[in-house]
Amino acid sequence: MAELRPLIPQSDGTVLAEVDSPGFNEARGQLARFAELIKSPEHIHTYKISPLSIWNAAAAGMSLADIQGALAQYSKYAVPDNIRSEIEHTYARYGLVKLHPWAEPARLVLEVHDQFLREQLTRDAKLSALLIEKLDDHSFAIWSKDRGPLKRALIKIGYPVVDLAGYVNGDPCPIQLREVMSSGQPFALRDYQAQAAEAFFQAGSSRGGSGVIVLPCGAGKTIVGLTAMSKVGAKTLIVCTSIAAVHQWIREALDKTFLTAEQVGEFSSDAKQLRPVTVATYNILTYSKEGSGAFKHFDLFNAANWGLIIYDEVHLLPAPLFRMTAEIQARRRLGLTATLVREDGQEDDVFSLVGPKRFESPWKELEGKGWIAEASCHELRIPLPEEDKFKYAAADARAKFRIAAENPYKRVVTKTLLERHRGEPALVIGQYVDQLKKMSAELDLPLITGQTPNAKRERLYKQFQDGEIPALVVSKVANFSIDLPDARILIEISGAFGSRQEEAQRLGRILRPKEAGAIATFYTLVSQHTVEQEYARHRQLFLTEQGYKYKIEVCALPLADSVVKELGI
Repeated sequence: MAELRPLIPQSDGTVLAEVDSPGFNEARGQLARFAELIKSPEHIHTYKISPLSIWNAAAAGMSLADIQGALAQYSKYAVPDNIRSEIEHTYARYGLVKLHPWAEPARLVLEVHDQFLREQLTRDAKLSALLIEKLDDHSFAIWSKDRGPLKRALIKIGYPVVDLAGYVNGDPCPIQLREVMSSGQPFALRDYQAQAAEAFFQAGSSRGGSGVIVLPCGAGKTIVGLTAMSKVGAKTLIVCTSIAAVHQWIREALDKTFLTAEQVGEFSSDAKQLRPVTVATYNILTYSKEGSGAFKHFDLFNAANWGLIIYDEVHLLPAPLFRMTAEIQARRRLGLTATLVREDGQEDDVFSLVGPKRFESPWKELEGKGWIAEASCHELRIPLPEEDKFKYAAADARAKFRIAAENPYKRVVTKTLLERHRGEPALVIGQYVDQLKKMSAELDLPLITGQTPNAKRERLYKQFQDGEIPALVVSKVANFSIDLPDARILIEISGAFGSRQEEAQRLGRILRPKEAGAIATFYTLVSQHTVEQEYARHRQLFLTEQGYKYKIEVCALPLADSVVKELGI
């Protein structure tokens, strides 16, 4: 039936999806496995089929027949021949180039089943410099040290490398998951967590491989990491975004495995502990004295015989760490993330150097099973005060965004929302510290920013969890890896331009499972008829991609006069 076929493939590689079609949700679930959402207005969403989206689907086990079949099943009209051909051609490139082990560890075999690429390898000066010698009609020898640079170079010209060269075992470190946590509560893996860890472990070789696991915030990516560690059973380096994340990983490791405190170390600005399981921050690894260009802690990657390196929030992997990651391709690598979107467009570096997507579970699917909270998303459009409209009109593009983001009426709306949700634990999150300081003072709520000492941060998080503090005002430091399972309301008063990854992380702060029937509510406050409204539309792409719908509401004037007077606006 035509109404159950909501997809309209276009000859330029885009696919239109009719949101109001009864078959939309089912079709979207299939389409999102091999295409990326790029536009999401109310009635028609636009997806793009790209080489990387096809190769990630292939690496995750989706066959060419699965992709072609999904398009045929859900397309209202015939799929254009050039799209079918392009998908087939792109999919066929996955597996044309493979890396295999050599008898001696210093060398690897590059197997190339494409005559054009073999010619290019020998004629291109940069590529040929990575080859030692031609072995036969379809293979070359390369140095093991060039494993990463070669993979990175080849994906840039459209040839993903399937890496079968294997990995060093690393020094043994047996890790066993508990059945009863140290807290006394029973512990068991959820089915998707076990599937994700197994998908990673089976990838690439009989003892595990490399790759990325994509799961929503709140779905237990840390548990997947610990399970992967138990399967590998070797010394592990974990790299994450913040001190708070470091402490969370350490707590989880001690709570859910039989590792002891003497076996788990922190490597950060506060401590330099090198232990069988070491948890470090991206910041400490990329620290260098200004102007020196030298990263003094890069040697941590080689300071021990690691069997596994875990990159938490891998979509945020700093550019300097791609260089080091290219040099440690013999170590197993696991990336954990809620989204593969990178605002710098370097998703192919994650694919080639950390690994392709091995497992993904859609947010709405986990919500339906009760593993993450049901969420209601709202965009509230707020007018600018008259005096700010004149400033806005005369400002340059960057100043326009700042004026819109710091709209003082947002403080009024935030107070109203907190009153509406009195008794529900809430987070107020924003981009600009000055704005957050005013919000904190006017609402008489604690403020956490990047300047807040770690000890104070953790004390405030604990008071929030214990119900001693009804709400927190937080900067972007709370975007990542904080565990506040009781948070139910999130009010976003400003964001990082059009960052989809930030929107995903922020929603994730309130997606921990709630008591039966409880719904998490996400508000984003946007200045109406400004550039902020356009950026908000882009940020919403990620949530729309996951199946969430925004309810857009316009906050009419006049705002509550008593509140306006009280706040002095």
